[in-house]
Amino acid sequence: MIHPKGKQLQNNPSHLLPSELIDRCIGSQMWVIMKGDKEIIGTLRGFDVYVNMVLEDVTEIEVTPDGKKETRLEQILLNGNNIAVLVPGGKPEDVE
Repeated sequence: MIHPKGKQLQNNPSHLLPSELIDRCIGSQMWVIMKGDKEIIGTLRGFDVYVNMVLEDVTEIEVTPDGKKETRLEQILLNGNNIAVLVPGGKPEDVE
């Protein structure tokens, strides 16, 4: 079925710009995988055009030779250049 131009794209999240998808995640739990050996889990409060992000109620997980080190933070500002992957909804329970 052929839809009028724009009608079909309106409700399909796969046709949104990445910044529009991130904007929909404000107030939601996010799992941020950083370049290097760090992962951040927290509630997204805001971001800018460079994908610098502010997260609250943060757990920072760092993989070290001695194992995983977890640090709790009230708030953090992440540099968008160091973000490798964004996963909405937080870290799944079955991922170690």
